[in-house]
Amino acid sequence: MIAQTIQLALAPVFVLVAIGNIIATLTQRLGRVVDRSRQLQTQHGETEGMAHDLVVREIRLTDRRIELIGKALLRLVLAALSIGLTVVLLFVEEFAHIGLNPVAAGTFILAIALLMWALLLFLRETREATASLRIPEMYLERERTL
Repeated sequence: MIAQTIQLALAPVFVLVAIGNIIATLTQRLGRVVDRSRQLQTQHGETEGMAHDLVVREIRLTDRRIELIGKALLRLVLAALSIGLTVVLLFVEEFAHIGLNPVAAGTFILAIALLMWALLLFLRETREATASLRIPEMYLERERTL
């Protein structure tokens, strides 16, 4: 019977590995965004006029990206904890025979819901990143024929 429980626990463990990979990706992104925010904060005191406005606009976008990544990371960690709890419940069910399968199913569903929520936040963050990378219209000089 323990072999069946180990087999049953494999699916949540694979989800846990995927969550770990997404956490690593988001952590790298967060590091890059934080580095950029530090650069922008230095530029903030050194700029005036339109250049200053561009720096402030990018600081605001960067702040929003940091917030979204932080929220996504929180949900991923909660999902990982929920997956861990699912695996524990499966083994407790096997050894104690106390009918925890519905609870284990609930914790797994919760983990998947948190994972999906984190992925939606990640999608929003990548959209914010894309928006911040857009070249301002003034630099495109569309009125000129080249």
